[in-house]
Amino acid sequence: MQGDAMTRYVYDFNEGSASQQDLLGGKGANLAEMTNIGLPVPPGFTISTDACRTYLETGEQPEALAGEVDEHLAALEKAMGRTLGDAGDPLLVSVRSGAKFSMPGMMETILNIGLNDDSVQGLATISGSSRFAWDSYRRLLSMFATTVLGVERSVFDEALDALKKSRQAETDLDLTADDFEELVSTSKQLIADHRGQPFPQDPRKQLDLAVLAVFSSWNTDRAKVYRRQERIPDDLGTAVSICSMVFGNLGDDSGTGVCFTRDPASGHQGVYGDYLPNAQGEDVVAGIRNTLPLTALGDRDAASYDELLKIMETLERHYKDMCDIEFTVERGKLWMLQTRVGKRTAGAAFRIAMQLVDEGVIDLDEALRRVTGAQLANLMFPQFDASGEREVIAKGMAASPGAAVGKAAFDSATAVAWAGKGDDVILVRRETNPDDLRGMIAAKGVLTSRGGKTSHAAVVARGMGRTCVVGVEALRVDPKRREVRTPDGAHIDEGDIISIDGSTGEVFLGAVPVTASPVVEALLSAGRPEADLSGSPERGGVQHTLTSESDHADLVDAVIRLMAHADATRRMGVRANADATEDAQRARDFGAEGIGLCRTEHMFLGSRRRLVERVILSHSDEQRDVALQELLPLQRDDFLGIFEVMDGLPVVVRLLDPPLHEFLPDLTELSVKVAVAEALGEPDEDATALLKEVQRHDEQNPMLGMRGVRLGLVVPGLFLLQVRAIAEAAAELKKRGLDPRPEIMVPLVADVTEFSIIREQAEATIAEVGEEVGVDLSFMIGTMIELPRAAMTAREIAEKAEFFSFGTNDMTQTTWGFSRDDVESEFFAHYIDAGIFDVSPFETLDVAGVGRIVSVAAWEGKEARPDLVLGICGEHGGDPASIHFFEKILLDYVSCSPFRVPVARLEAARATLGAAAGNT
Repeated sequence: MQGDAMTRYVYDFNEGSASQQDLLGGKGANLAEMTNIGLPVPPGFTISTDACRTYLETGEQPEALAGEVDEHLAALEKAMGRTLGDAGDPLLVSVRSGAKFSMPGMMETILNIGLNDDSVQGLATISGSSRFAWDSYRRLLSMFATTVLGVERSVFDEALDALKKSRQAETDLDLTADDFEELVSTSKQLIADHRGQPFPQDPRKQLDLAVLAVFSSWNTDRAKVYRRQERIPDDLGTAVSICSMVFGNLGDDSGTGVCFTRDPASGHQGVYGDYLPNAQGEDVVAGIRNTLPLTALGDRDAASYDELLKIMETLERHYKDMCDIEFTVERGKLWMLQTRVGKRTAGAAFRIAMQLVDEGVIDLDEALRRVTGAQLANLMFPQFDASGEREVIAKGMAASPGAAVGKAAFDSATAVAWAGKGDDVILVRRETNPDDLRGMIAAKGVLTSRGGKTSHAAVVARGMGRTCVVGVEALRVDPKRREVRTPDGAHIDEGDIISIDGSTGEVFLGAVPVTASPVVEALLSAGRPEADLSGSPERGGVQHTLTSESDHADLVDAVIRLMAHADATRRMGVRANADATEDAQRARDFGAEGIGLCRTEHMFLGSRRRLVERVILSHSDEQRDVALQELLPLQRDDFLGIFEVMDGLPVVVRLLDPPLHEFLPDLTELSVKVAVAEALGEPDEDATALLKEVQRHDEQNPMLGMRGVRLGLVVPGLFLLQVRAIAEAAAELKKRGLDPRPEIMVPLVADVTEFSIIREQAEATIAEVGEEVGVDLSFMIGTMIELPRAAMTAREIAEKAEFFSFGTNDMTQTTWGFSRDDVESEFFAHYIDAGIFDVSPFETLDVAGVGRIVSVAAWEGKEARPDLVLGICGEHGGDPASIHFFEKILLDYVSCSPFRVPVARLEAARATLGAAAGNT
């Protein structure tokens, strides 16, 4: 079986292992692993991702591939004692995609390859069931036509629906062999009509075309969208697994199903899954028929059910994680078709991680690796208020938890369009298919009338963290009339507001009020000084903040225990961006270790704005000093509150950094006022004089104009007012016995001389205040590195600055040449679709560009001043992917919004573990 070692593309299932997912894809690698540990897997072979990449790059399959497939197919035929598509006793195979990372439903699968007008007769004879044979053939025709030939799936769905209607059949199970034979004829004619060519009768041609179609499905629109959503690289390609068919549609003693070793929605232990008798696997995943619970298999076939439970236990023990398993029972014989580490909801991820720790399967470090900051953020979202008014109209299966409220949209395009206008949307479908992915991403929640917990809607929604309710049989979804009705008379038109509860499966008319997540309440409690982070009730842990009857107690316990380990593991500190006392308190309660960015310009809005205006526009030092003296006590009180809340922790105060126009009268309004006065013959001399001043200060690009350090240098006394307020507030608190730790940050520095001038003035003011009040005052003074020039001269600046805080928002703007307020709505969507970047560089740091600038500045700054403190205070400080980069370049802390502090704490720990393993 061994070809040229450099060009080998095909591997039998008994030749690989679970560690070869790069080469064999997740499906192929796990089929090989199950084969190796002795589980009942139908024989087959896998075409590697190398072959796919070659095909995608050149448009042609590798030259050696056909010969290797010939070899492995011949070996498979010999092992099975049958020949592909033989008219007497045909071997049939499935052709299934399988990338390194699970992409459920995004690529193609084709079953029953090898059936044709001759072999269908042989299959009927050998199986003893003509109905089964014709049912299998019509499935092949539909899947082959849609996947390989590009015919719309709806063409075949409508033909099946029309046949059922003419036979007064409620489901496929009510159709006869003659009915399916008629449907085969109809399907072949539909293929000829739509493609201008007949369905290929040559089994090997079917196989070859199916393989190329699976390769090509890597680049379908939905696959690209899914990879972008899940941040999966575009250059991996997919493997193709070719597996001998086993049949769940042979009769009532056969069936197919999907199961999980733990509940993927909640994480609770037990028997979870879906089963469909007399069906093939696509029926379960597509949600075409509502499934039975897995226990129904036990009622029908106790031996297969017991064997399945043992295999589930074996697989979870082997993979040391919750497993997602596909299986088929063929006339009482159980076959395993796939396994993978199962996708799960955020709550399930935390519960399962801690269950496995408590069971001794994994350690706490591994548990941290298995949860993410994004999942923690999901758990912090509000939930429905149980005490609020609500009208339940139906109930289905709780497939993915959460509380979602929005306008009912009956197709993906509508959901995307409404979400693009800022509306919250619930996507309502009979069942979803992979083409609904864009709508699922745009929607707040997904609601289907068909399907089970393992249907396409459920699996994809769980993976994305979307609220999802499936299998709501009481809902009669009519996509043509754009409405939903229930037997009780409830009616939903497209655009009506509905609410869905992914934890209970309930569907409500109207908007249901929400309440704070119990996880948020627990995290806030855990962050307070008196809290015991152990999470152990007997040791007084924060679990006492919930009643023992709470359904969330085990989840909260898992979160708190993992957060405690995260804090003990992470190297980087986590601070918060906070400008007010209330924000500072919330940040500290969430576990922030200080404030990394206190924006003082936010303190000068409202009634204080006029005072700043007077400082900037004053004609004399006396006028300016009067305005500054009025501002001083107000600014001092601001700092008193924040420093007191953050007692003993650092508070980085950024000196005033607004675009100048934010503190000046509106030029247009003032111009109109002066013009109207002149037109009425009542000129306003004060307004006219003010207009001239405003015109003098008017800027074409305020974001790059008179702001930051430039404002402090040009407007005498403005920065020194703030420094004095900081010093006086700190001195007062020190006299009270507190430990204020302010740090002064000079913004928008481009040159070391700018910084040095402000630093000297600030140090003189601090010393002056210290002498006045008799308190020893000494504060760190540093700068925000937010301009490329500052980063490139970091060595010189570090000789004068005690800390750098990287302002990655402005750094991104100035590096890319973007005006954030303009470009995000103008062309970012196009850039993402074109693959210029996968995600907005304002959301996740542009590592190749902005990241490189930051890393150079950090490295050279540390070389010049080894004790230089390095932090990040842009929005990237709370972004999980960016945090891993900041760990890699050894920043000392990240700073983010208070609500993101727990996320940053968790991801900083995961980044530490990743760095230790060489993965960050």
